[in-house]
Amino acid sequence: MAINAIQWSAPSLDLSGRFFENHTVVASPAAAAETIICSLTIPAGLFLSKGVFLEANAAFTVGTSGTNGNLRIRQTNVSGTVIYSTGGVTMAATNLVNLSAQGLDPSPPAAPQVYVVTLQVTAGAATSTVSAVSLIALAT
Repeated sequence: MAINAIQWSAPSLDLSGRFFENHTVVASPAAAAETIICSLTIPAGLFLSKGVFLEANAAFTVGTSGTNGNLRIRQTNVSGTVIYSTGGVTMAATNLVNLSAQGLDPSPPAAPQVYVVTLQVTAGAATSTVSAVSLIALAT
């Protein structure tokens, strides 16, 4: 006799309280400085079994003399723990570039956690202009 597997259906389950997003450009990197280009705060009090999945995307025009770019997702600020880094991606001045990054923070603190997307353009002699950015988080 065949046994039917247990099946779950959750069409009315609302997970919107675990999905967070921001698409606001905070700043563009001046010269070769690592700069926060977007930030997002996850509230305290969420039960997490896996952690916080983060996805970032940035479109930008490389500034004068720029030779490569590095997009990072970090906790807190530019000196916070790196969740993901693209590493140096070769590019040239005046090029329009689109970089993305995904990472999992398995142990965010119990207090509200700020995540930031940073961009650094190596050898940039002028500001690189960020035209679009997204930071999305899913607390699981």
